[in-house]
Amino acid sequence: MILPAIRSMKDLEKFIQTNYDYCVILDLHISQLEHILNMLKLNGKSAFFHVDLIKGLAIDEAAVEYLIQKFKVYGIVTTKTKLIKKAKLLGAQTILRTFIIDSSALKKSYRFIEACEPDYVEVLPGIATKVIKEMSGHTERKIVAGGLIETIEEAEIALANGASHITTSNQKLWEHYNPINKN
Repeated sequence: MILPAIRSMKDLEKFIQTNYDYCVILDLHISQLEHILNMLKLNGKSAFFHVDLIKGLAIDEAAVEYLIQKFKVYGIVTTKTKLIKKAKLLGAQTILRTFIIDSSALKKSYRFIEACEPDYVEVLPGIATKVIKEMSGHTERKIVAGGLIETIEEAEIALANGASHITTSNQKLWEHYNPINKN
């Protein structure tokens, strides 16, 4: 339900203490990659890496191949369909991040979803429940609500409208939804 969004090492340390199995790593410098992956592995956790936000790594298919083959990352997040396609070919989980600012962007996102068939589609902003509801009715992909969800009520509304997950860096929401038992 919640995918904790990690923006710093402090966030990662907090995430490690939760019962969540998965997170999304944002705002990463390439020099931190191996350390972060080791921390995750030692604690039985996995992560989606937002490849568009890894500083020092080109945003191209070779970068995705490098992350998946060398570091065995669980999954990637990106706005680029060609990177989703490459990651899927290599067996990684994928999240296509979409920014829905108007009806034209919504129509374009449907074309992108059909073109690359991601495992998940992240809708930003996550408070756009009308879009979440429409998109969940239009595609079989799981919908992730991301961005601007700050309260339990906003999270519940997104979930009630078709979101399967919520990405958030809000640790109060992590705590509220923290799974009681690890699987």
